[in-house]
Amino acid sequence: MCLLKKCTLLSILCVLCFSYNSNAQLLKKLKDKVNNAVNGNSSTNSNQTTSTAGSTNSSGSPTNTKGGGLTNTTPPDVNQQIADAEKSQASGNYSDARYSIQQALMGIELQIGKEVLQSLPATVSGLQKDTTQNKVMSTQWGWNNLTIQSVYKKADQQLTVTIGNNTVYSGFVDLYFNNAGYMQTQSNGNNQNVKQTKIKSYRALITYDESKGYTLLVQLGQSSLIVWECVNFATEQDVMNAANAFDIDGIKKMLGEQ
Repeated sequence: MCLLKKCTLLSILCVLCFSYNSNAQLLKKLKDKVNNAVNGNSSTNSNQTTSTAGSTNSSGSPTNTKGGGLTNTTPPDVNQQIADAEKSQASGNYSDARYSIQQALMGIELQIGKEVLQSLPATVSGLQKDTTQNKVMSTQWGWNNLTIQSVYKKADQQLTVTIGNNTVYSGFVDLYFNNAGYMQTQSNGNNQNVKQTKIKSYRALITYDESKGYTLLVQLGQSSLIVWECVNFATEQDVMNAANAFDIDGIKKMLGEQ
């Protein structure tokens, strides 16, 4: 079943579920995230005591010394979730039908995210893609905070590209594209820290911070954007050259932006 047909079916099921279940208690938010597990190494300083098996803290409660952490969550099976939604809807269990719809939509988002990730170049301006840091995350359903991220490295240089929905950056773009804040920034002359520019046919913003380096933002549509964070790049033009290595039109098309 193609993604378009799946999305159409899901939309129909959404209408059915919500029309019959308007007074039902809202389901819990989706908490599963598709992301690499990060194992932190705990350390102690000279004023701390290293934990040992069976030790207790200052309050007398035991200190945890066992457990293997959480395992990665398997992405939802879209076809199975659609089947589950149809079955639940047919039996009148609209809460379960809605949950399955949410899971199916999240699964579709993750599929699209992986396609975008695979389309990114292997090298950019001599920097190699670090595939161990590839990320595709869907933290909510319905295109809220879908994040695709890839990292490129060489010596002390690093480029991090983030694609998807990001409310922090979206607000930043809106601030400088759509009000007087941009004109005030431009008036700073040669010492400005942010300015408008263009990547291919797209309007963009580029910023510079001494501790973080360059950040370049391109808005793809109403809800999506691309952000390049460039550490230890020598010039603004180096950042622009790196961004031009990405197929922005192709990414926009895969995300379904107009």
